[in-house]
Amino acid sequence: MKLVGLLILAGLVGCSPDANLKEKMAAAIKENPSIVTDAIKANPVAFVEAFQEAARNAQMEMAKKAEDDEKKKMEESFNNPLAPAFRNDETIRGNKDGQIVLVEYSDFECPFCKRGFETVMSILKKYDGKIKFVYKHLPLSFHQNATIGARYYEACRLQGNDKAFKFHDLVYENQRSLTGGGEKFLQTMAQKAGCDMKKVAKDINDPKVQARIAEDEKEAAKFGMQGTPGFILNGVPIKGAYPQSHFENIVNELVKRGKLKI
Repeated sequence: MKLVGLLILAGLVGCSPDANLKEKMAAAIKENPSIVTDAIKANPVAFVEAFQEAARNAQMEMAKKAEDDEKKKMEESFNNPLAPAFRNDETIRGNKDGQIVLVEYSDFECPFCKRGFETVMSILKKYDGKIKFVYKHLPLSFHQNATIGARYYEACRLQGNDKAFKFHDLVYENQRSLTGGGEKFLQTMAQKAGCDMKKVAKDINDPKVQARIAEDEKEAAKFGMQGTPGFILNGVPIKGAYPQSHFENIVNELVKRGKLKI
C-alpha cells in the first residue's frame, strides 16, 4: 500500500504516459486519504525531493511564460509605440531635440523611484546630447507626502526649469528624510533649490498646478502605469525600476530596427 501511495504522489507531481492514471490515483486517494500520509511518513526524503523537483519545474515554466509574455508585449510596443503628450511649457532635461525620448511617471516618496532616479541620472550621462528626459507625476495614495511633493515640484518649475531640476535631485538624494520631515522637508529642499518661498507657498495651492498633476496621472493610467516608477522610452513602456542595461537594450533594439538614429 505504501508503494501505491508513492506511485500516486509521483503521478500528481509529474507527467505520465497513461492519460487516465491521475484520475485513477485521485479516486484512490478520495477513497482512502491515508494512502498519501502513509506514503509521506514512510518515504519523507523521496517526497521532499519529488516536491522540490516539481517546484523547480513550475518555477522554470512560470519564468519562461513571463519571459515570453514580456517579449510579446515588447514586440507590440515596438510596432505600436505609445505617445505621451508634451506641453508647450514642458520641463525638458537634456537635449530638447534628442532622438532618445524618455518619460518617467514617478512618486517622490517611492523608494523604487529613488532607484529609478539614479538610473535616469546614469542614462542622461551615457547619452549626453542625444536624450530628452521629461519627469511626470504619479503620486501613489498610500504615500502621504507624494502629492504635496509633486505640488512643490510644480511650484518650483514655475520659477524656472533649473530650480525644478535642483528640487527634484535634492528630494531624491535625501529621500529618507521625506517621510519624517514631510512638508517642512519639502520647503527646505525648495529653498535650497533657490526658490522664492513666498511664491512657492502661493503656487502649491494654485488650481493649475493641481490640474497639471492630474493630467499626468490620467496619462499614466491610460498607459497602464499602476505603480512607480513607470517609463516610456521612445514609445516602449518600462514598468518598474529596471537596471540601466534594460534601457540600453531597448535603445540598441530600436537602433537595430531602424526606429532610432543616434
